Formats: sequence, structure tokens, C-alpha cells
Amino acid sequence: MKIVVTGATGLIGKRLTVKLLERGDEVIVFTRSVKKAKEKLKASQFVEWNPVNISEWINNLEGKDAIVNLAGENIMGRRWNEKHKKNIVQSRLISTRALVNAMYHTKNKPPVFVSASAIGYYGFTGDELITEESKPGTDFLAILTQKWEREAVDAEYFGVRRVSLRIGIVLDKSGGALAKMLTPFKFFAGGPLGSGNQWFSWIHIDDLVNFILFALDNNYVQGSFNLTAPNPVRMKEFAKTLGKVLRRPSFFNVPGFVLKLVLGEGAEYLLHGSKVIPVKTLATGFKFNFTKLDEALTDILK
Repeated sequence: MKIVVTGATGLIGKRLTVKLLERGDEVIVFTRSVKKAKEKLKASQFVEWNPVNISEWINNLEGKDAIVNLAGENIMGRRWNEKHKKNIVQSRLISTRALVNAMYHTKNKPPVFVSASAIGYYGFTGDELITEESKPGTDFLAILTQKWEREAVDAEYFGVRRVSLRIGIVLDKSGGALAKMLTPFKFFAGGPLGSGNQWFSWIHIDDLVNFILFALDNNYVQGSFNLTAPNPVRMKEFAKTLGKVLRRPSFFNVPGFVLKLVLGEGAEYLLHGSKVIPVKTLATGFKFNFTKLDEALTDILK
């Protein structure tokens, strides 16, 4: 297959690109910096990321087999302010809208569009059990994620199969939440964030990448899917399990006010969670390799 990937230099994108190349696919990377992208990964072709001028995109989307859109500013990459929130929004909405617009102008359209989304779609839901049929939330990230998915849904109006990935907390030692939590544990100062009672809906990065491949290969996979393991845990259980795998204690709570000092408004999304179950995902026949947290962490940290 000839597959266009955006966000290929990110945590998920790098792992996906490797897997696609391993199985013999051609990968065309749309990137803001071709030079930096070439330093970070291998691909069949690199195309400059320019949402304003999509003419080159149209040419490079012509006749391709699929698009995987993983572009988006790192939400917890810095302290929240109005500029960072604006970047979070624009990096998702503008890029997705531009890709769909470029697809519209191609004669031979890619038959499938796999686009990132997030479980933030549901907002702060406490102990409520969340499935793909649950109602959306009303906070900043929930509203953003709903708009993000709607941009992707527009591809369906001209016959493209759309798959939206409502991604949970991705576990990988090279980046994301887990990588940031490893350091205090290594210095015997690890523990849960905040009260520890918030739900932590996680997914092993390999299961996430495998579902993307599954969605590319199976034409009946269409719509929005929760990409979280079937067994979410509370934050205190996650920290306890991580400590057990690392053979380190897990009793140093990080107070909520400290997170708020570091991340501002963004800290609320670490202090509140949602209990998300991948009901529709499992109904496709997809099999998770890692359904238990201890098995996932042991594999990642081995």
C-alpha cells in the first residue's frame, strides 16, 4: 500500500512508520520540516507540510491507498496559556480540514482516512462507564475533539471511509505520560498524581499501532473507536503497578497544586479521568495483545 502519514515524527507516528515499512508499504510523510523528519525516521518520500497551499498535497494524495492523520501539538508539552491552547486547536483542526480539502480535489481519492482523536471527547466523567455511544463532554478539550472529528467526518461525503481514533493514554517508555513518570520512580520518589482516585484509561503503543493497521486492512472498520485497553485502572493502581514492575516504592503523591503550578489549566486533565471501554473496537474482531496493565508495563520496560 501507498500510505500518507502526518505527525510521523511523533510518538505514535514513528512507531507506525516503522511497522508500515516492515510490512512492505510505501510511506509518504507530510511534515513541517523535511530536514528534521529525515533525521528522525526513514520513509519512502517526504512532502513539506503546508496547510495554506495544498496544491502539492493534492498531487501527492492522488492515487494513494490511505491517509493516517496523527498531526497535533503536544497537549501537555508546556504550561497552558492562551497561545498554547490556540496551537492545540489549530494544529488539529486546520491540518485535518486541509487534508480533507485536498482529498476532495483529487481524482483518484484515497479510499480510507484514519484520523487521530482522543477520549477527551467525553470530558470529565468520574466513575461513569464510557463507551463509544456515550455523550460528548462540554469542557475545552471535549469541544475541541468533537470539532476535530467533524472535520474528519467530512471525508465521508465524497466516499472516503473514515476512521477516528479516540486515543487514551499511550504507554511507551520513549515518550508520553509514562516516560515522564519513570524518572521519579527511578529515584525512589514515584507515586500517583493528585488524589490517585481518577481513572486512567491506557493503551500499549503496540496495540494502538496494530489497530491502525487493522483499520487500514479491513474495509468494514468505519466510524469512531475507543483506543483504550479493556481494563482501565485508577491512577493509584497504575502507580502501584508501575512501582511493582520497576521494583520501586509508590507512595509519594504529586499534589494537585504542584501540577497546576507546572501545567496551569492543563493540570485538570491529569487530575480528572474517565473510565473508557473499547466496546465498538472489540466488536470489530480486533484483539488486544495487552489487556492487563502489569503485562503491558512489563513488556514496555523489559
